[in-house]
Amino acid sequence: MNKPEFLGKKSKAAGGWGALKSCGKKLLASGSPLTGAAAMLKANQPDGFDCPGCAWGDPEHGSSFEFCENGVKAVAWEATDKRARPDFFSRHTVSELRNWSDYDLEREGRLTHPMRYDAESDTYRATTWDEAFAEIGAVLNSLDSPNRAEFYTSGRASNEAAYVYQLFVRLYGTNNFPDCSNMCHEASGVALDQAIGIGKGTVVLEDFEKADAIFVIGQNPGTNHPRMLGDLRRAAMRGARVAVFNPVREKGLERFADPQDKLEMLTGGSTAIASEYYQVRLGGDMAAVRGMAKAVFAADDAAIAAGEPSVLDRNFLEQHTSGFELYRASVNATSWDDIVDQSGLSRAELEGLAEIYIKSERSICTWAMGVTQHRHSVATIREISNFMFLRGNVGRPGTGLCPVRGHSNVQGDRTVGINEKPSNAFLDSLEKEFGVRMPRRHGHNVLAAIGAMIDGSSQAFIGLGGNFARATPDSPLIAKALKNQKLTVNIATKLNHSHLLPGEVSYVLPCLGRTEIDRNAKGVAQIVTVEDSMSMVHGSGGINKPASPELRSEVAIICGIAAATVGSEVVDWAALSQNYDLVRDLIARTIPGFHGYNEKVRRPRGFRLYNAVEHRVWNTRSHKATFSTDRLPTETEHQKALGEDGLFVLQTFRSHDQYNTTVYGLDDRYRGIYGERQVVFVNPSDLAEIGAVSGDRVNIVGRHDDGIARVAENFRVVAYDLPRGSVAGYYPELNVLVPLSTAGEESDTPTSKSVLVSFELAQQAQAA
Repeated sequence: MNKPEFLGKKSKAAGGWGALKSCGKKLLASGSPLTGAAAMLKANQPDGFDCPGCAWGDPEHGSSFEFCENGVKAVAWEATDKRARPDFFSRHTVSELRNWSDYDLEREGRLTHPMRYDAESDTYRATTWDEAFAEIGAVLNSLDSPNRAEFYTSGRASNEAAYVYQLFVRLYGTNNFPDCSNMCHEASGVALDQAIGIGKGTVVLEDFEKADAIFVIGQNPGTNHPRMLGDLRRAAMRGARVAVFNPVREKGLERFADPQDKLEMLTGGSTAIASEYYQVRLGGDMAAVRGMAKAVFAADDAAIAAGEPSVLDRNFLEQHTSGFELYRASVNATSWDDIVDQSGLSRAELEGLAEIYIKSERSICTWAMGVTQHRHSVATIREISNFMFLRGNVGRPGTGLCPVRGHSNVQGDRTVGINEKPSNAFLDSLEKEFGVRMPRRHGHNVLAAIGAMIDGSSQAFIGLGGNFARATPDSPLIAKALKNQKLTVNIATKLNHSHLLPGEVSYVLPCLGRTEIDRNAKGVAQIVTVEDSMSMVHGSGGINKPASPELRSEVAIICGIAAATVGSEVVDWAALSQNYDLVRDLIARTIPGFHGYNEKVRRPRGFRLYNAVEHRVWNTRSHKATFSTDRLPTETEHQKALGEDGLFVLQTFRSHDQYNTTVYGLDDRYRGIYGERQVVFVNPSDLAEIGAVSGDRVNIVGRHDDGIARVAENFRVVAYDLPRGSVAGYYPELNVLVPLSTAGEESDTPTSKSVLVSFELAQQAQAA
């Protein structure tokens, strides 16, 4: 049988010539290859802009080529010469555009003018900034409560934009801040705050140069944050053990060819990344980590019985932790049968991994959304923290906890106040600075905001970047919720599906991109700042000419809306929009760690925010690193799927040609997929069991028991190396199957990595 044309050759390794060819193709496709190439030379440089892609840190801010394939895609996507001008919108109704794919919408290019939806013609029409600000302010002020409005933030927003946004919204009177972090690393923040007293990681890039073992859990750096592969490669080359837990075999975790390594490029060589690769079952990470801890305790018992030193860091445990004995009792009470059944790994495998941990003087544990998007994600990250405490692998060089966040400033947005549950200390600081009372009632996260929009208690939605409609679960429900709003406002660089679900009054407001020069009224170029996953804060100044003279910065747009809504008696919004140093001065006066902000951020690498854990100071209730004693889940979705014929557990993930909801192309060369996104990856034995072969078409049926029918129609099945009972496919196409009614315990994060589904073969569906 001929191979279906959507299947093709998989890359032998991540990076290499394939990455360089892909970069070239994306630059050419942008229509401005020279502009894009020149821009890349300023990516992550002291006198340039911070990459608008991922939040991975820069080890030598100012080095020659500090960017990756995905960075090139992000810059080419933004620096395109294509434009979605008002005449484009006059030719296409919103109803028509809703039928376009995400890829086709964004391929139309940069937005150029502020646009207002006209219901009579079902089109967007150009308007003026003054008219937009005035009407947005009028609608917001017409609501009978500020709590009826939702203010969403994407992680692409700068610190300055996020700070003025939260200030405006709190002066307006609400803490309704649904944020993209609610859908990705919320569990990391909750768990780490409980365990170590700060909801951030404890690792700097230099720690990867010193670690003897690196445990990589539930992440795919090759696609999501490729620059991390360079750090893992260097660690592997000097002999560090890199142990990977991932249900899916990912090329970037197996081998990496560094495009900057001349010998590898000339010889076609590559470097092995993972020394151990274990395909844990979906949702089985907590059991796997507990199995390693159980083996460590057994080794410790054996060492003590033999009169040898303890394998645990007893000094650290006694001086710096609380709850250790209760945790040890919880681990002892967990059976190996349960650990093996949930993790899908053998006892011998887990004992071997524990031996690596014991023999390593310094260990790092790093994770991403493969861990955070389950019901028991907080408990899993607490378990990871417990494991790292056992040998004192927190708070010293070469060690630490490293959640790898996505968008380039998602962490910074939180730092400067985008939080639906602000601390009293932060609100007190704002009140002292501005002399007015701030709202104290906790606001809405993403799921709460969606619920409020569905039931009508929220009537306005403003999105600072992002693509809310496509990033969230239960896509049809989200569409209905947005269209029922009195006001929808989207601040964006390109057209996306969220803009095509207009409320009664709807605006799309075009903003400058990260790569573009931001000049104030006096012609002075301004910089913004961002915070990476390692808590480094540095400046970013665009170098490209703006896509349109009508564009305004995110800061200027927010300040314009704020002035029209809350007035300028308390805050001089016009002044802030013209001088971001003034915004940074406010941040420095109201948020700890930013003293001397304007001076420090102009240093070549910026500065690192203080992290008490580096000094083994724990801002927890016990003032110590705190063990948890959670039991393993009674049953994971994977166990449930294996126990019922025809049932599977689905995880959604990105293709290699996308970043978050932005689709750069239709290929996924690391997985051998070309020209198509409606695919679902299935274990070959499972394919045979359902009577299908690679290339067959199926409908994927959601099996969550809440009475809502969910179907993703007409997807191709692809035989792939992942555990039996597990299937995987791309979001946002499969978000239609992710239920709103199931979320992470304590985090409220959608459970996009544990969705129960079944299949209908195309002929079965037609017969029905």
